[in-house]
Amino acid sequence: MTTAEQSITIDIDGVPVSAVYARPSGAAATIVVAHGAGAGMEHPFMSGFTRALDAEGFATMRFNFPYREAGRRFPDRPPLAIATWRAVMHVAAARAADDGCPDKAIWAAGKSFGGRMASMAVAEGMAAAGLVFLGYPLHAPGKPEKPRDEHLPGITVPMLFLQGRNDPFAAPNEQLDDVVRRIGPNATLDWVDDANHSFEVKGAKRPAAEIGAGLAAQVAEFVRSH
Repeated sequence: MTTAEQSITIDIDGVPVSAVYARPSGAAATIVVAHGAGAGMEHPFMSGFTRALDAEGFATMRFNFPYREAGRRFPDRPPLAIATWRAVMHVAAARAADDGCPDKAIWAAGKSFGGRMASMAVAEGMAAAGLVFLGYPLHAPGKPEKPRDEHLPGITVPMLFLQGRNDPFAAPNEQLDDVVRRIGPNATLDWVDDANHSFEVKGAKRPAAEIGAGLAAQVAEFVRSH
């Protein structure tokens, strides 16, 4: 059975951004999901992923960052992106309470840029039950000497890194392996063989919605276990 989705608007310091909220009956937790730098919440990968999570029994909220809402291509700077995360998580918690689930866990998840900004927000004090990274952008392609990991070891909530083995944002793979070891036992890294940054596998063409949906069961299992 498909869970009904509700389009809502969230205020970010006077700037409205769009979001889509869905809560199946008896939802175990809420998973808030942010898009990557190059596509908004309407991308089939995003909708496929969140709808599959709904089918797994989780409430979801996917949203746009202000730059995407305004039709700009260049992502927001971290202070605005982090402020957006804080506002969206506040709304997600309020929605859970309004739906009679005030004590349910609120998780933060994101594709690439969206996940990295979630981790920075948590490192700065944003409350979240845990973090899920769908392709963490450890460094710009071809620039492993400039990693974006300085804040990660200080985060103590459960973290799941889902990463394609052929992702240029995490090559060589051993670099992310080392980061996760340094974070400690609250971090889990699951490699997806032959997958790139979009989790596409060469020679196995699939619609983006199907690719996103294919990651949901693994995420759902991790969230349930924590």
